[in-house]
Amino acid sequence: QVQLVESGGGLVQAGDSLRLSCTASGGTFRNYVMGWFRQPPGKEREFVGVISWGGSNTYYAGPVKGRFTISRDNAKNTVILQMNSLKPEDTAAYSCAAATFRTFEIPTIMARSRYTYWGQGTQVTVSS
Repeated sequence: QVQLVESGGGLVQAGDSLRLSCTASGGTFRNYVMGWFRQPPGKEREFVGVISWGGSNTYYAGPVKGRFTISRDNAKNTVILQMNSLKPEDTAAYSCAAATFRTFEIPTIMARSRYTYWGQGTQVTVSS
Protein backbone atom coordinates (compact mmCIF):
# COMPACT_ATOMS: atom_id res chain seq x y z
CA GLN A 1 0.00 0.00 0.00
CA VAL A 2 1.39 3.34 -1.10
CA GLN A 3 0.43 6.61 0.54
CA LEU A 4 0.83 9.84 -1.41
CA VAL A 5 0.77 13.31 0.08
CA GLU A 6 0.80 16.48 -2.02
CA SER A 7 1.86 19.91 -0.87
CA GLY A 8 2.61 23.33 -2.30
CA GLY A 9 -0.75 24.51 -3.57
CA GLY A 10 -2.05 28.01 -3.02
CA LEU A 11 -3.40 31.22 -4.50
CA VAL A 12 -1.23 32.92 -7.09
CA GLN A 13 -1.62 35.51 -9.84
CA ALA A 14 -1.55 34.82 -13.55
CA GLY A 15 2.03 34.56 -14.77
CA ASP A 16 3.36 33.33 -11.44
CA SER A 17 5.04 30.01 -10.74
CA LEU A 18 4.19 27.32 -8.23
CA ARG A 19 5.92 24.10 -7.23
CA LEU A 20 3.91 21.12 -6.08
CA SER A 21 5.47 18.18 -4.27
CA CYS A 22 4.21 14.66 -3.83
CA THR A 23 5.87 12.42 -1.26
CA ALA A 24 5.30 8.67 -1.21
CA SER A 25 5.53 6.17 1.61
CA GLY A 26 4.75 2.51 2.10
CA GLY A 27 6.11 1.14 -1.15
CA THR A 28 9.12 0.97 -3.45
CA PHE A 29 8.85 4.37 -5.10
CA ARG A 30 11.10 3.60 -8.06
CA ASN A 31 8.73 0.81 -9.15
CA TYR A 32 5.97 3.28 -9.96
CA VAL A 33 5.24 5.56 -12.85
CA MET A 34 4.05 8.82 -11.31
CA GLY A 35 1.34 10.95 -12.82
CA TRP A 36 -0.18 14.33 -12.08
CA PHE A 37 -3.86 15.00 -12.65
CA ARG A 38 -6.09 17.97 -11.95
CA GLN A 39 -9.78 18.58 -11.48
CA PRO A 40 -11.00 22.06 -12.39
CA PRO A 41 -14.16 23.33 -10.66
CA GLY A 42 -17.23 21.57 -12.02
CA LYS A 43 -15.23 19.41 -14.40
CA GLU A 44 -13.84 15.90 -14.55
CA ARG A 45 -10.35 15.02 -13.48
CA GLU A 46 -7.87 15.40 -16.33
CA PHE A 47 -4.37 14.28 -17.13
CA VAL A 48 -1.56 16.81 -16.62
CA GLY A 49 1.66 14.88 -17.05
CA VAL A 50 3.61 11.77 -16.16
CA ILE A 51 7.16 10.68 -15.43
CA SER A 52 8.73 7.26 -15.89
CA TRP A 53 10.25 5.12 -13.17
CA GLY A 54 13.75 6.59 -13.32
CA GLY A 55 12.71 10.00 -14.56
CA SER A 56 14.21 9.77 -18.03
CA ASN A 57 10.88 10.06 -19.80
CA THR A 58 8.04 12.52 -19.36
CA TYR A 59 4.85 13.32 -21.21
CA TYR A 60 2.53 16.29 -20.84
CA ALA A 61 -0.97 17.29 -21.78
CA GLY A 62 -1.18 19.87 -24.53
CA PRO A 63 -2.45 22.80 -22.39
CA VAL A 64 0.54 22.58 -20.01
CA LYS A 65 3.31 21.52 -22.35
CA GLY A 66 6.18 23.99 -22.26
CA ARG A 67 4.96 25.52 -18.98
CA PHE A 68 4.91 22.57 -16.57
CA THR A 69 7.81 20.25 -15.74
CA ILE A 70 7.74 16.99 -13.80
CA SER A 71 10.79 15.61 -12.03
CA ARG A 72 11.39 12.97 -9.41
CA ASP A 73 13.93 12.08 -6.76
CA ASN A 74 13.74 8.37 -6.03
CA ALA A 75 16.12 8.72 -3.08
CA LYS A 76 13.60 11.04 -1.43
CA ASN A 77 10.45 9.29 -2.71
CA THR A 78 9.31 12.59 -4.16
CA VAL A 79 7.89 13.80 -7.45
CA ILE A 80 7.71 17.49 -8.30
CA LEU A 81 5.37 19.43 -10.56
CA GLN A 82 6.94 22.77 -11.45
CA MET A 83 4.30 25.08 -12.90
CA ASN A 84 5.37 28.27 -14.66
CA SER A 85 3.43 30.98 -16.47
CA LEU A 86 0.26 29.98 -14.68
CA LYS A 87 -3.08 30.90 -16.18
CA PRO A 88 -6.53 31.21 -14.59
CA GLU A 89 -7.57 28.06 -16.47
CA ASP A 90 -4.94 26.13 -14.49
CA THR A 91 -7.12 26.57 -11.40
CA ALA A 92 -7.88 23.07 -10.10
CA ALA A 93 -7.30 20.51 -7.41
CA TYR A 94 -4.02 18.80 -8.32
CA SER A 95 -3.35 15.18 -7.39
CA CYS A 96 -0.43 12.87 -7.86
CA ALA A 97 -0.95 9.20 -8.59
CA ALA A 98 1.14 6.04 -8.83
CA ALA A 99 0.85 3.20 -11.30
CA THR A 100 2.69 -0.07 -11.99
CA PHE A 101 2.88 0.06 -15.74
CA ARG A 102 4.98 -2.50 -17.61
CA THR A 103 5.79 -0.04 -20.36
CA PHE A 104 5.72 3.72 -20.78
CA GLU A 105 3.22 4.01 -23.60
CA ILE A 106 0.68 6.57 -24.72
CA PRO A 107 -2.28 6.61 -24.20
CA THR A 108 -2.08 4.08 -21.35
CA ILE A 109 0.01 6.35 -19.13
CA MET A 110 -2.60 9.10 -19.49
CA ALA A 111 -5.54 7.01 -18.28
CA ARG A 112 -6.57 7.90 -14.74
CA SER A 113 -8.30 4.52 -14.38
CA ARG A 114 -4.92 2.82 -14.66
CA TYR A 115 -3.47 4.53 -11.58
CA THR A 116 -3.76 2.58 -8.37
CA TYR A 117 -2.77 5.03 -5.66
CA TRP A 118 -3.83 8.64 -5.29
CA GLY A 119 -3.01 11.54 -3.06
CA GLN A 120 -5.68 13.69 -1.44
CA GLY A 121 -4.96 16.63 -3.71
CA THR A 122 -3.84 20.20 -3.24
CA GLN A 123 -5.71 23.26 -4.48
CA VAL A 124 -4.17 25.66 -6.95
CA THR A 125 -6.02 28.89 -7.66
CA VAL A 126 -4.77 31.33 -10.28
CA SER A 127 -6.30 34.80 -10.28
CA SER A 128 -6.35 37.02 -13.35
